[in-house]
Amino acid sequence: MEKDLTYGEPIKKILWFMIPIFIGNLFQQFYNFADTMIVGRLLGVNELAAVGATGSLMFVVLGFTQGCGAGFSIILSQHFGSKNEKKIKESFATSILLSLAIAVVVTIISFLSIRPLLTFMQTPPEIMELSYQYLSVIYLGSITAFGFNLLSNMLRALGDSRTPLYFLIVACILNVFLDWFLVQVIPMGVRGAAIATVIAQAVAAIGCGLFIVYRFPLLQVRKKDFKLDKQEVHKQLALGIPMGFQYSIIGLGQVALQYSLNLLGTAAVAAYTAAGKIEYFSSMPVQALGTALATFAGQNLGAKKFDRIRYAFKRLLFVSLIIAVVMGAFNWLFGAELIGIFVNHKEHEVIELGIQVLQINGLSYWLLSILFICRFTLQGLGKSAVPTISGAMELISRFIAAFLLSEQLGFFGLTLANPLAWALAAIPLSIACFLTFRQLRASETAALSID
Repeated sequence: MEKDLTYGEPIKKILWFMIPIFIGNLFQQFYNFADTMIVGRLLGVNELAAVGATGSLMFVVLGFTQGCGAGFSIILSQHFGSKNEKKIKESFATSILLSLAIAVVVTIISFLSIRPLLTFMQTPPEIMELSYQYLSVIYLGSITAFGFNLLSNMLRALGDSRTPLYFLIVACILNVFLDWFLVQVIPMGVRGAAIATVIAQAVAAIGCGLFIVYRFPLLQVRKKDFKLDKQEVHKQLALGIPMGFQYSIIGLGQVALQYSLNLLGTAAVAAYTAAGKIEYFSSMPVQALGTALATFAGQNLGAKKFDRIRYAFKRLLFVSLIIAVVMGAFNWLFGAELIGIFVNHKEHEVIELGIQVLQINGLSYWLLSILFICRFTLQGLGKSAVPTISGAMELISRFIAAFLLSEQLGFFGLTLANPLAWALAAIPLSIACFLTFRQLRASETAALSID
């Protein structure tokens, strides 16, 4: 059930709250991980490259759903921190209506754009149709991603990080079984892997919904709660849409990289795909810390306990830097074994290129940790402008790598995209955090002087 993060020792509470989020992110990533591993091993390199070629386009849409859900939930966490039950219910009802409207529009636009985008990205002819088959199913089923991201984020906003985890575990097991069944037994090829992902997401979303209806009174809304309040709608859109675009902007940068990768051939696409899956797992601990910190900041902002936010930020930034160094060293030392999870050991070129990605990016994970902690803290405080600007800087840096560095340095130039993006994005976020905490300190001092 809900958990109040506005009292008690901050770090201990955040870490306990973060653990289910981390495990949940781990299982959620297994959706696509299972697709990639099963497709690569059972179908071949072309099919693996086809799934990999759609990854950036998937993230543009699915990342937008994730960002919107996270943004809407921050408003809810602030209402929870201020102990306003009426506002909590109205905020949740508003989020449902906004998410449904956004989901319909995004699904239609994204589905109609698949072939033009794949063509623009110079998708190799041998994987064009396979990429279309996979992506069309994912886009048509994106409403399931909207549903789960919204409901899981709302539960987390109220301090319940365990329930989404339970449904993710069930969905992940189902996804792995369906991947094998629809790819190997029927068989349906890459389309079957995509169908398995959508079904698993739907199960997780339905599970969260039923739990809320029957077991979570604070989010049980009635017809009267669905009366839209202009101020609430504005607050949610003002935070949810920019956060959605932040994720999409990152995805657009990956589209640019994918364009250049496709020109380098199937081996380059497969290597970058495999390395990207590993790197996502490597970033999960810090990402989970950031997500927990956003909820913590939102609740304590609502409760006006600014000192707790500053205390948690400083200490978790240090913890995240240690995690980043450890994960980077691990990927550097065991790169060959990790890439070998996705491809046959005889694919020497794919393995060598994948190792190159892991080693170069591994040296820069400390930048990623700063980026995550600062960005999530600002988002939890309702600050969306600078995180959006930092996302735009990530996009610019990835375009530079895709269209300038790759032309001069080939595949090595593309491996510099992430370190460059993380460095440029971390600068404005760090400055914004410093200024925001100074403002909070001034507000706190002014309130004490009035008292």
